Amino acid sequence: MSSGAGAADVTATILSVTESYGLPHTEVDVIYTSISVSCHRGTEALPITSIRVVRQRSLDYTRLADVEHLVRNLGPIEEAHARLEDIVNAKHPYPRWVATAAWGGMAAAVAFLVGGGLVLALTAAAITAVVDRVGRVLNRRNLPFFFQQLVGGALGTGAALAIYSTGLLPVRPSLLVAVGIVVLLSGLALVSTVQDAISGYNVTAAGRTVETVLLSAGLIAGVALAIRAAVHFGLDIRLSDPLPALISAVPMQFAAGAATSAFFALACYAKPRALVAAAVSGAIGTAAYGLMTSLGLDALLSSAVAAAITGFGGATLTRRLRIPTLVVVQAGVVPLLPGWTTYRGLFQLTAEGDPAGLSTLVFASGIALALAGGVVFGEYLAQPVRTGLGRLERKFAGPRMSGPLKPSRRRLE
Repeated sequence: MSSGAGAADVTATILSVTESYGLPHTEVDVIYTSISVSCHRGTEALPITSIRVVRQRSLDYTRLADVEHLVRNLGPIEEAHARLEDIVNAKHPYPRWVATAAWGGMAAAVAFLVGGGLVLALTAAAITAVVDRVGRVLNRRNLPFFFQQLVGGALGTGAALAIYSTGLLPVRPSLLVAVGIVVLLSGLALVSTVQDAISGYNVTAAGRTVETVLLSAGLIAGVALAIRAAVHFGLDIRLSDPLPALISAVPMQFAAGAATSAFFALACYAKPRALVAAAVSGAIGTAAYGLMTSLGLDALLSSAVAAAITGFGGATLTRRLRIPTLVVVQAGVVPLLPGWTTYRGLFQLTAEGDPAGLSTLVFASGIALALAGGVVFGEYLAQPVRTGLGRLERKFAGPRMSGPLKPSRRRLE
């Protein structure tokens, strides 16, 4: 739960463990901040109940994959406890500076994705690395994530506008700001939020929604604050021309989409095999989006179709590779996040005073929901064709993004 898995995945994982160890009639209740498990022991004995509180959250895909592997290959209870303790207390597989470099590499890849050149990519990477290190310092001081997003949005946007005002940036700063927005949006749990809502875990979905909206509001406030300050000081930050269709430079966009997803997975501490799968997913999603736009579909429908293809491909392939589906599909839709549209809406509201900016922001939110919903729908379509469909998956009406599909291979005592 703390690594981003949905409530249905958490419930299925618990049921797999309890069934493997022979616990009868286990009830599981998962909400956003706590997990309750109760084992009924008949009419003569009282049930045994255990509660765990989710105290902190961070995207650590290595830990998520290790827990899934542990549950899939359970052994004696003492050994399983020891292995779980090692997973929980293990350090990240890469040094922290690698994650910072990965965020910078992701920003550079997104810069190429939106049509920027080498200078824009290097500038975006440098600004993103600084924002990440500042966020790390603020996190150590337990600053709430809302303010961390606000500082990140203001710092990234302010740096882009300041560099442009010096004449060192050869293009309009809008592309650079859009890149920063994509990076800051990528850490939000959009896929898990929609997954919980579709699976019927409404309380958890509501909790995730509130958190996502709050963090997005912090980002929007930071960007708007920087834009307003630039207008106050008289900087010329007019919007550049609309972005070209992604299909206009197929080889570059294909490579940039793959690099964006791979760097995002690396920043979230995914294992090497997952990095390759994430790169393939990002390339497929970007290519599908470009193809849909070339056929005349608008951004909303193109995003939904591309995300559905990404979810379908990720769900059918990751189980064979022993990789959590969530790792691949979430990385696969990162290149399609609406950074440019978000910036345009904020610019219209803040710099131009145009109320149409509100509808632009609503459209950006619609694209984000289309991406998350498309991924979940694609995973749902993959259920009938995926091999090894087990009893645990048939218990859930909604899709599954991580955790086992069936109990352990043998009953354990």
